[in-house]
Order: sequence, then structure tokens, then C-alpha cells
Amino acid sequence: MKLKLDIDPDIVAMMQAEIAAGERAVSAAIREAGTGLKTAWRAQITGAGLGARLARTIRSEQFPKAKPSLNAAAVIWSNAPVIVGAHDTGPLIRSKSGFWLAIPTAAAGKSTRGGRISPGEWERRTGLRLRFVYRRRGPSLLVAEGRFNTKGRAVASRSKTGRGLVTAPIFLLVPQVKLPKRLDLARDAERAHDAVPGRIVANWVDGRF
Repeated sequence: MKLKLDIDPDIVAMMQAEIAAGERAVSAAIREAGTGLKTAWRAQITGAGLGARLARTIRSEQFPKAKPSLNAAAVIWSNAPVIVGAHDTGPLIRSKSGFWLAIPTAAAGKSTRGGRISPGEWERRTGLRLRFVYRRRGPSLLVAEGRFNTKGRAVASRSKTGRGLVTAPIFLLVPQVKLPKRLDLARDAERAHDAVPGRIVANWVDGRF
């Protein structure tokens, strides 16, 4: 006796189709989660008043790139990790030399390279000498004798009589600074992670019907 079993539909073909649907569902869910997390982090940064430029340093990429996979993964990162990380953790910042941190006042202006100016650069740019003023209460100071220009910056005085000459505080000197925590990136990352299973199921069902 010879028995022959024919299964219709083809189980192997059905399983392959189901695996392919799963690969598409997982890849779509990971792509949505990665894009959503990038958007959420950028929104946090701009919402904290840190600017669109810093927000645009948040990037995302999915792997593998060429085809759907059950092992799909997304990586979200910042091209300015030190700055973003500092606002995310709120670290305590101390001087590398163990002395003072020089915080420029409005009279100091900005560095020619952009950002915070150092005492050495300020002296080279203005030709003025900074003088240390110790204060028992409150931060000590680095001051200079000069005048204020129309932008409120301290510059050298051209007066021969000393008219308009002022002693301007250029830098505040503090032993350390506690940077306020302005971001909570882990919160959004956890939300994105927790939403992945639901996204996979939803995409899998949508892909079948």
C-alpha cells in the first residue's frame, strides 16, 4: 500500500511568508521607534532653550540598511555628545588646574572663535590687564580699568584725562559650577523601547490584511 499526503496550502510557503511579514513588521517598528526618539530628543533640546543647532546634532540610523530583518536595530546619537550629555546629567564642573573657573560677564564679550572667552584671550584682544579682586562673600573677580563701548563691552579708554574710566568686572571666579539638569533623555528612550512590541504587532497585522 502506498500513501501520499498532499497539504494545501503549502505549509513551507506559508511559514516563509509569515517570516517575511515578521521581518517587515520588526524593521518598520524599529524605524518608527528610532525616528520617534530622534524627534523627541530634538524637541527636548529646543524646549529647554538650547537651540535648534544643538537639536540638529541628534541623528538616527537603522541596521541592516538594505533589507528587513527580525534583528533590526536603530541607533540614536548626538554629534555633540559632551554638550548634550552635560545638560542631561547636570554635572559638577571644576577647574582643571584646581583653582578657579572664570565665568565671563557681559562686559567680556565672546571669543573670536565663538562661545566663551578666556581671560588670556580677553587680555590679548583688548590690550588691557586683568586684576584679581578677592571677595569673602560671593565670587571673586577679575577686573580691568577701561570704558564701556556702545555694546556694553569693556574696552581700552582713549581719554588722556581719565574721563569715563571705570573699573569693570570682566570675569567671575568660582571654585566650581553645578550645571543644571535640563534634559531627561532616558525618559524618552524608555518610552520608545516600551512601545516597540506594540508597534511590531500592529505592523505585522497591517501587513497581513
